[in-house]
Formats: sequence, C-alpha cells, structure tokens
Amino acid sequence: MNDLFGSPAGNGKRDDYSAKDIEVLEGLEPVRRRPGMYIGGTDENALHHLAAEILDNAMDEAVAGHASFIEFTLEPGNFITVRDNGRGIPVDPHPKFKHLSALEVILTTLHSGGKFGGNAYATSGGLHGVGSSVVNALSEVMEVEVARDRNLWKQAYARGKPRTKLIDAGAIGNRRGTNIRFKPDTQIFGTQSFIPARLYRLCRSKAYLFRGVKIRWACGPSLLKQGDETPAETELHFPGGLRDSLEADIEGAARAISTLWAGDAALPMVNGETGGKLEWAMTWLESSEGFLHSYCNTVPTPQGGTHEAGFRTALVKGLRAWGEHRGNKRAAAVTAEDLLGQMVAKFSLFLRDPQFQGQTKEKLTSPEAARLVENALRDRFDHFLAGDPVQADNLLAFAIERAEERIRRKELKDTPRKSATRRLRLPGKLTDCTREDASATEIFLVEGDSAGGSAKQARNRETQAILPLRGKILNVASASADKLRQNQELKDLVEALGCGVGDKFNCDRLRYGRVIIMTDADVDGAHIASLLMTFFYRELPELVKNGHLYLAQPPLYRMTQGGKSVYAMDDVDRERKLKREFKAGSKVEISRFKGLGEMPPAALKETTMDPRKRTLLKVIATPESRAHTNDIVESLMGRKPELRFQFIQEHAKGVEEIDV
Repeated sequence: MNDLFGSPAGNGKRDDYSAKDIEVLEGLEPVRRRPGMYIGGTDENALHHLAAEILDNAMDEAVAGHASFIEFTLEPGNFITVRDNGRGIPVDPHPKFKHLSALEVILTTLHSGGKFGGNAYATSGGLHGVGSSVVNALSEVMEVEVARDRNLWKQAYARGKPRTKLIDAGAIGNRRGTNIRFKPDTQIFGTQSFIPARLYRLCRSKAYLFRGVKIRWACGPSLLKQGDETPAETELHFPGGLRDSLEADIEGAARAISTLWAGDAALPMVNGETGGKLEWAMTWLESSEGFLHSYCNTVPTPQGGTHEAGFRTALVKGLRAWGEHRGNKRAAAVTAEDLLGQMVAKFSLFLRDPQFQGQTKEKLTSPEAARLVENALRDRFDHFLAGDPVQADNLLAFAIERAEERIRRKELKDTPRKSATRRLRLPGKLTDCTREDASATEIFLVEGDSAGGSAKQARNRETQAILPLRGKILNVASASADKLRQNQELKDLVEALGCGVGDKFNCDRLRYGRVIIMTDADVDGAHIASLLMTFFYRELPELVKNGHLYLAQPPLYRMTQGGKSVYAMDDVDRERKLKREFKAGSKVEISRFKGLGEMPPAALKETTMDPRKRTLLKVIATPESRAHTNDIVESLMGRKPELRFQFIQEHAKGVEEIDV
C-alpha cells in the first residue's frame, strides 16, 4: 500500500535524494555541458556563430567610433583570428575580483562586459555579456593580445580556463586594439570546419552595415576548394552601405519602379544621449519574389521582430495616405502583403539596450522598436513619395494591381489544370496549328465566324492557329466576379492559351509564342481590341509584360488601277498612296472593306497574316507607365461612366471629323 505522499513500497528504487545530489556548475562549465542553451546547438550554424560573436565585439568598437579597421583571418587547422584597432579590452585589475584582470573576468565569467551600463557603448550587438566567454568555453585554444597605452599584453586559454597568467609583453609603440585567435573544440563540434564562403559573406554583410569600417579578409589558399569564388584576400569597404549591398543582390532584376530608395534617420535622444539610428535601402521588383533582411546593432535578425513590424506599418500607412492624397480610393484596399510581397529591402537599426529572443539574437523583442522605426521611417517615406510623384504613383499603381489580383484570386476559380494523363481539352471553335514548338507559333483572335473563316483559309496551317470570338467580349474592368466565372468566351480563350490566369499563370505553359488580336479596321474593331487588351492587362499581366501580345494591322481600303492593287490602313494613308502610287488623272477604283470576313483570303494573307509582309504592333506595359496606364484603363473601361464622359469632354476638341 502506498503512503499518502510517499512512493510505492518495495519498488527497489533509491529514494535517499538529499543535498549531496545537488550539483553546482561553476565558471564556464554550464556552457560546456549545455552549449545549445548559449549558441543554439553544436551544428554548422552554431560553429559559425562563434565567429560572429567575436566579430560582433570588434564591430561594436567600430560603431562606437573607436576602431576604423578589422582584420578577419581563417587559418589552416580551423583557427580564426579577429583583430581590431579599437581601445583594447581593459587589462587592469577588476574592482570586484581584484586578483583577476578585467580581461580574464570577461573571458571566464558569464554576464560580464562593458555593455550593461551604457557608458562604454551607446549601441552594441553584444548585450548579454556571454559572447566572448562562451566562445572561450567552447574553444580548444584561445589566444588573446591586447594593445593599450602603448603596451602589449598576452594571455592564453584552453576550454575556458587560463593556461597562462596575463603576460606583460612590453612596449609596442602606437599599435592598439584587441587580437583574438581561437579554434573550436573538437570535443564539442567534432570534425566540422569553418566554411570560407560563409565567413566571407558574414564579413561582407558587416562591412555593408557600417560604412565607416574597413574589414580586411584573409583565408589560407589551401582552404579554398576548387570552384570556390571566395577571394583569398581582399578589403571590404562600402561607402554606399546598404544601397551598395542591395544593388549587388538584385543586379539585372527588372524593377517595378526605377528608384532604389536609401536613407537614414536618427532616433529620438534618450536622457540627452543619442537614441540610435535607422538606415535602409529598398525597391520593388516586377516579378521576382521579394525579401526583407533586417539587422539590429549589426546583428542579423532572420526571424524579424518588433523593428520589422514598425518598418512594415510605416510603409503601408504611408502609401495609403499617398493614395488618399491623390484621390485614389482603391489605395485603401492595399495590405502589407500587396505592398511588401515583391519588395526587396535591407534595413539596419542601431538601438540602445535592445532585447533579443535568446542568446543567438535571431529576433528582436524590444517593444519600443516598433514605434521608433515606424515614426522615423514614416516621415522619410512621406517625403520620398512627395518628392517624386511619378515614382510614387507608379508604386501605388503597382500595389493596387497586387491588391486587385489578390482579391480576384479569392473570388475567381481558375480553370483547373488538366491531368497529365488526360488529353488537353481545347475549345471547339479553335483551329489549331500543327507545330508543337510554342515559340514558333501564333494564335489569331478574330471577331466572329465570318472573319474566322477567311483567316482559316489565309493562315499557315503549320504555325498559325485561329480562335473566333463571338463579337464583343466581356469588359473585365467593370464586370462582377460572377460574370467573369460564367463567361464562356473568356473560358475558351484561357483554355486555348493553356497558361492559366492570376497566381496560377505559368508562361512556360503558354501554347503560342505570339497572341495576335486581329479585328476589323473600324470603330467596332477598335472597341473589341480594347476589350481584349483590357482582359490581358487585368487577368494575364505577365503575358503582356513578357512581350507576347500583338495587334494585327489589316487595311481599311483597297485601291485598284488596271492590274495594280494597293492597300491603305486609313484615310490619311489612302490619300498619301493615291498621290504616290498612281498616275494623276487616271481613274482609281477604291473599295472599303466592311470587315475581315469580306476580305478575300489571299488579300488577308498578303496584308495582315504573312510574316514577311504584315505589320504588327507590340503591346507593351512598362513599369514607368504603370500609373498612367492604370488610370487610362480605369477611366475608359471601368465602372464609372462619368470618367469616360470627362475624358470625352477633355478630348472632344481634338476630333476633327467623326466617320459614321
């Protein structure tokens, strides 16, 4: 039977749990017993975290204005040396531990350092006072040299314990700073070795983050494997800071706006002392996926945090306010997803006494960071937008496009992709071409069966497909989501193209290299072409951006004299060719085509479909004209007739003759 609060009797287990079973870990022994608590584990990431900790200490000296260069060297044997020309770690006796130097206290005691009180460093990346001591604890060897007050001091450690006393190595002239050389302990990390490329990227990112520092990188040539493009030696110095870094990362990528916006802003002062600083660089890409790389006191924060929240809020609120200022009510629908999805940005926050989540500092948790970043960035973003209205309007139009696309994705069900085991279903009215190579083929979109019949006879069966459409298609700029889903003409068109729409658009699945709108050369034909262009611009914008959409140019007139026939595109072209192509005084028969269906197939082929003789207009959409194009589409094709009426009033004076 069990006692009320006791353990089962006769279980054979030891129950003499007493004070002698309580173990007290002293010094750096907790780090060696549980390294994961301090550096996240013992894997490759943890190994490289050791290098980051020592480099962060040197960077703190640079950011504080006491060091101008850092030397980072990877040596054979898995040794790393980090040297700076800062003030040097203090070596005088510590007031609390008088038998120990400050250097030894820092390297052998957890939670010790000069970054707690705020007097030695206004902003720093080493905040918990465990960085150097943890590296020392997990190093098989650590050798330290300190140059202070024209004197050199040395001390060696092994697995966190001093191997020598602090040695006075004598006068050293003007040299100053700290030199730390260490080798990770194989008892902790096994045979893992530092990766040169990863360390080089670390050094380069630090140099980008603080433009006032020069980092001299060196790596033993024997450590670089064949094909590794990491330099053996170089000096990293980037006067442009984050702007230079972002430019390098997105080189060659198509941008949604031409401007790369970079800047900095001081944070409010705290008790009469500097409160820190914010630096940033950002732009938006046309189609590539975006990214946001954030840092606090030069420490990367891949898991984001409160500073990223303030960053996002400032941009979204700022752009919405700009849209309201411009009278664009659609701006209210823009969310962070719409604006930031294709944004590429880097920003660096220098903050007093930041709080990180864990010793690895992957996430900033300082509650005041959100407010500070939002206020500092919002003001500068408002000035940026007001200072360049053209780029601001383009950015607004870009974000609105993303918002409307997101809304359409929720409302519309895309034509499901066909199973690879099933034959692709094509619209019944489509007359397909025989060649399978999409890049060498083209599809003509024509109005009605009559024009379709002429086009089918005039086409090249191998490379040209014909899809007749039933008159004027739906105006997608003013139609509801239900009408879009139910419209058979648009379903047939999407199925014929094969590339999907919205977020399921895949240009690689496009079945034709050119999509050619071929309508009658009259007002109705122009209206149908406008409706089709609106459909492609709104529902398949990538098809337009990638240069696949064209307008055919059929003639309106045929002029004949004897055995000579000449075609004219419009009235002006007709008068010009009458004077240039025919003899004066001779009778010329002029016939006007009522539509493509009335053109003989031979004439349609000769004038409009033969690649050797025809003229095509390429429909393009450039980022620079995004805002203007959106305004035109909304005004002429949108749901508000008053905008079309206003357009007619503004341009009526420019119309000299209306042909009815």
